[in-house]
Amino acid sequence: MKATEFLIEKRMTDVSGKSLLGRVGVLKTPHGIIQTPAFVPVGTKATVKSLTVPEIEGVQAQAVLANTYHLYLQPGESLIEKAGGLGSFMGWNGPTFTDSGGFQVMSLGGSFGTGLNKFMTRAELEVSGGRKRDSALSKGQLSRVTEDGAEFRSHVDGSVHFFSPERSMEIQHKLGADIMFAFDECPPADTTKEYQRVAMERTHRWAKRCVEYHFSKEAFKRQGLFGIVQGGSFEDLRIESAQEIRKLGFDGYGIGGSYMKEDLPDILRVTCGELEEEKPRHLLGIGEPEDFFTGVENGADTFDCVSPTRQARNGSIYTHSGRLNLKNARFKEDLSPLESGCDCYTCTHHSRAYLAHLFRSNEMLAATLSTIHNLRFVIRLVEEIRSSILNESYWSFKKNFLSEYKAREK
Repeated sequence: MKATEFLIEKRMTDVSGKSLLGRVGVLKTPHGIIQTPAFVPVGTKATVKSLTVPEIEGVQAQAVLANTYHLYLQPGESLIEKAGGLGSFMGWNGPTFTDSGGFQVMSLGGSFGTGLNKFMTRAELEVSGGRKRDSALSKGQLSRVTEDGAEFRSHVDGSVHFFSPERSMEIQHKLGADIMFAFDECPPADTTKEYQRVAMERTHRWAKRCVEYHFSKEAFKRQGLFGIVQGGSFEDLRIESAQEIRKLGFDGYGIGGSYMKEDLPDILRVTCGELEEEKPRHLLGIGEPEDFFTGVENGADTFDCVSPTRQARNGSIYTHSGRLNLKNARFKEDLSPLESGCDCYTCTHHSRAYLAHLFRSNEMLAATLSTIHNLRFVIRLVEEIRSSILNESYWSFKKNFLSEYKAREK
């Protein structure tokens, strides 16, 4: 009995008809199906920030991803289990994902206080210091990795905690998501190849422990477990990691790690090329509009990222012609919608001037209305990518979208 099942509906081809890694599919879970490719909003603490569940449904989200580390600290996995699992606790009836907590080891450890992100350009790395470290250590870090697992201090109260692969699995079993991820080590993007190998090999050993624990419990019948491929920006490490993780019998895969944005196409291509075609692939933490095309073409089926919601709360709005900063003075009296033709609640009911007023007045509703639009924008974009593959108009759709879209704010 498998908790999840993935069915491929159509494979992508390039303009010459050559087969690509991208595909359209259906991911079946105990709480419903996900039509892929799909963007999965991040609901870190069992909430997509500033939105109610009806509003999440309104942007036509198919699933929600929550954070194991944060839910472990508050309110605790036992309470969520008592409530009937993550979906029941937050009032969401659709599919759910939980991450492993491994990314928090990076953000509290090697990346703590450095300004480094999971996914950045080489130019951004240079601005942040541009160094290459031979360990995951940084000054003032709140976590420490050993072979047994990761010890960390709570960002809430400073208390000390420990995640092993088995403990991550135990917590995620209690959270009860349809799809969960194996515990991994995610070193910062600026670590050397030597340390990326150390972290990758440790991730493989932890992955085996996760599999052994998960499939020894009844939870494997109702929760799918995805293994995570590591290796940083190094193609040979990515290939090796994919080959090793593939051997362990996971239900699907997460493409994890920190790396340079310029390396994304090659990393995905070599990674997904080593993974079974019949199993789903989730690209962790990637969600800018232009990145979906790269992701889909190179084999990613589902995506998650905090960027659309975080940008929204800061007044940065996605449109087909680029991002708008609603805090700019020129929007104070602009009575047009955020984007003409958008089908979201915000665009069909409110103007740019109204949202600009809310932001300038520090009204909570500003975050809600802007988040509704940004999430609907990225969810609809991936829906359109899916449709364009099915009707064989993908390459013209991509060309038209990217010729108009500019990432910089206006």
